[in-house]
Amino acid sequence: MTWSTPDIADAIALGLQRRAADDDLEQAVYGFDRLDELGLHPLIRDALDQAGYGTWPEQRYPDAWDNTRRSEGKRCDLVITPPPGDVPLRDPQVRGTLFDTLTAVDPQDAYWLEIKSVAQFETTGPFARYSAELFSPVVDDVKKLWTDSVIRHAGLLLMMMTGDEATATHDLTAWHRRCLDRGYPVAVPVVRGVPITDRIGNAFCAVALFPVRGV
Repeated sequence: MTWSTPDIADAIALGLQRRAADDDLEQAVYGFDRLDELGLHPLIRDALDQAGYGTWPEQRYPDAWDNTRRSEGKRCDLVITPPPGDVPLRDPQVRGTLFDTLTAVDPQDAYWLEIKSVAQFETTGPFARYSAELFSPVVDDVKKLWTDSVIRHAGLLLMMMTGDEATATHDLTAWHRRCLDRGYPVAVPVVRGVPITDRIGNAFCAVALFPVRGV
C-alpha cells in the first residue's frame, strides 16, 4: 500500500477552505480557528470523507490489541483507509474468526494520524501557552506513532492558527528542528496554507502534515 502525503494534506486544506468560505458567507462571529483540538476533528474527518477516504476515529494502537478490554490501550486520533471510504479497518476482536471480513483494511496498510492544533490567538486574546502547547504534547504523539511495532504509515497533523503566514512558517521550522535535535523521526512536512478572515487575531491556518518514520 502506498500513501501520498501531499494528497492527504490537499484534502484537509480543501475542506478547511470550504469551511472558511462558509463562515464568511454566514458572516459568522467566529471562524473555525476558535475551535479547540477536539472541535477540529469533525472538520478534518469531513474533509477526508469528501475526498473519498475512510475515516475511523479513536482507534486503539495495534500494539494494544492484545488487551481484551476495548477500553484499554492508547488510542490514535484518526485512522484513514483508502478510497472507497466504506471499506472498514479490520476489527482486532474478530480477526481470524468466521466474523472476519476479507475486504477490511489491515492496520499496517492504513494511515495512522495524530492531530494537534495550536492557535496564537483565542477569543479572549493572545494565547499565553502558545509555545508550551506547541512543543510539549505534540512531541508525545510522535513517540506513540514511532514506537508501535505494527504501524507502517503514519503522520502528525499540526494545525497552526497564527496572525500571518510568516509566523506559522517560522514556528513550524522551529518545531521541526527541535524534533530532529531530540532524535525523533519526523520527516520534512507537507504544508498547505489556508487564509482565514481575522476575527480574533488569527489570519492564517497552516496545515502541516509531518510523516513519521516507523521503527
